[in-house]
Amino acid sequence: MKFSFLSLNKQLSIPTNKNLVAPNWHIAWGKIDQIKADISWSDRHFLIHQVQPIFSSNERFVVVGDICLTNLPQLQKLLDISTSLTVTQIVAELWQSYGKKTFLLLEGIFALAVWDREEKELWIGRDRVGGRTLYYTTTDSTIWISPRLKILSSYHSNELDLIALRDYLCCAFVPGERTLWQEVKELRPGSFIHFTNDLKIPSPMSYWQPQAQVKDADQALEYHGQKLRSLLDKIIPEYLPNNQPVGAYLSGGLDSSCIVALAAKNHDYPVHTYSIHFGAELPNELEFSSLVAEHCQTQHHILEITPDDMWNKLPITMANLDDPIGDPLTVPNYLLGNLAAENVGVILNGEGGDPCFGGPKNKPMLLNNIYGGLQSGKPDIVSSYLSSFHKCFADLSKLLKPEIWQAIKTESYIFESDLNSDADYLKRLMLLNIKFKGADHILTKVNNMTRAASLIGLSPLFDQRIVELSLEIPSEYKLSGADEKAVLKRAVADLLPERILTRPKSGMMVPVNFWFKQIWQRRTRNLLLSKNAAIAPYFNQDLIKDWLNYRGDTWKRYGIKLWLLVSLEIWLQVNQK
Repeated sequence: MKFSFLSLNKQLSIPTNKNLVAPNWHIAWGKIDQIKADISWSDRHFLIHQVQPIFSSNERFVVVGDICLTNLPQLQKLLDISTSLTVTQIVAELWQSYGKKTFLLLEGIFALAVWDREEKELWIGRDRVGGRTLYYTTTDSTIWISPRLKILSSYHSNELDLIALRDYLCCAFVPGERTLWQEVKELRPGSFIHFTNDLKIPSPMSYWQPQAQVKDADQALEYHGQKLRSLLDKIIPEYLPNNQPVGAYLSGGLDSSCIVALAAKNHDYPVHTYSIHFGAELPNELEFSSLVAEHCQTQHHILEITPDDMWNKLPITMANLDDPIGDPLTVPNYLLGNLAAENVGVILNGEGGDPCFGGPKNKPMLLNNIYGGLQSGKPDIVSSYLSSFHKCFADLSKLLKPEIWQAIKTESYIFESDLNSDADYLKRLMLLNIKFKGADHILTKVNNMTRAASLIGLSPLFDQRIVELSLEIPSEYKLSGADEKAVLKRAVADLLPERILTRPKSGMMVPVNFWFKQIWQRRTRNLLLSKNAAIAPYFNQDLIKDWLNYRGDTWKRYGIKLWLLVSLEIWLQVNQK
């Protein structure tokens, strides 16, 4: 059982110049009479740009989308059809037989649209975990829909959504259905929208949401580890391309190491691994990544990333993102993708281990829940959670201009309902990380940065079956005291060196604090303190000046805050019309 890579490549428009943002399909629904240019196919109220549609066998249903499925054999058996159909044709046949229930039948990653030529109705839907994105906006009486936010730039204004801006400053990504553009929404994972003849945007409907439902709580860690391993042994081969090498990003941490080990165990073709460092004088994890590469006998590649690489490649990186992401690893992801594209067409990663199995990044959130409210005497679970990101939550009232702060300071946060649920706190954190950080940060970053390098990027630990199983495992087998991801360690204990299983995982830290102080200070001043800066209408530049002078922050997290603002400024510059 393999991914249908050939079909996926037919759906994507692969750029020949890797410094250009890849074009992609988009569709219009509603009033389309005045639209004349670049139409691939049209019907009453509906048209398609930049991709040819696929029709069901009765020609009633028209399907377009980015679709990559893991359960093709089961679907072919269900339909009693041959293997010669592409993945999009299979979806068209499923829709012909099952209608909207098709969403429940699909396993994998997808963003798709289905046009019903008979009823003149449109359906759009997105996979369960958010491996693909789908955006929509309205211009007069026309709805525009695309998997790329940038493709919709001609159909909306440059007005920013101030709540989305606030959330970006708190999290380094924009969570939920909002985007940084006021007039554009993102369809949430596990959801669909059904457009009917009244030409209005109905509310999205959910067909799947992650839920924490512990099973076999009385069973020992060994039982849950074996159950996870059995699923990994089933899933990883599905992610390996037929008759060609595969790549994998390798940090030397548990998550990426277990993916490399499982790929090497199950693949008969070369496995290429890719690691980064930031110069011999700075801390790195090459000792561990090289150990895993040697242990798994991969073809290992190491890339040094300089401060000039980071600064100079930030514009192309931001141009290839949809919403801005203020994670310093975006640029290394872009650069590493371009290196990997020299050897492979498919690249795997270990993303998903932390949110699914209780990684160390949950610790500050747990600590903030315990201690965050002590100073005021009244714990605030939302404030504690937002503080744990260590971004700009505590600075909002000073960083934002007074009129901006007044406009949003009483607006609620999208995390509130999950944080105030009855589940234990670690379960709440995991659900939040899967629903928001996973879909809106991790997976969209992986998807966009690998697509920019003409690669197919895949995240096996974010497979919906892994996510569902992780939510059945008792919390004490995930993060318990100092023991992180115990169940994942048990699952792959026979595949990795003991040093990898027992090492503390610090994460790959990009030395932005050092570089802002030693190398980037003048460039940053010119960028952020200019009266013509794109962020100038929103931010207090005096506070930014304090940060550039390394004062005003008790915890001295100047580098990560400045990178957040630099990324936003560059994103606005390359995305505004």
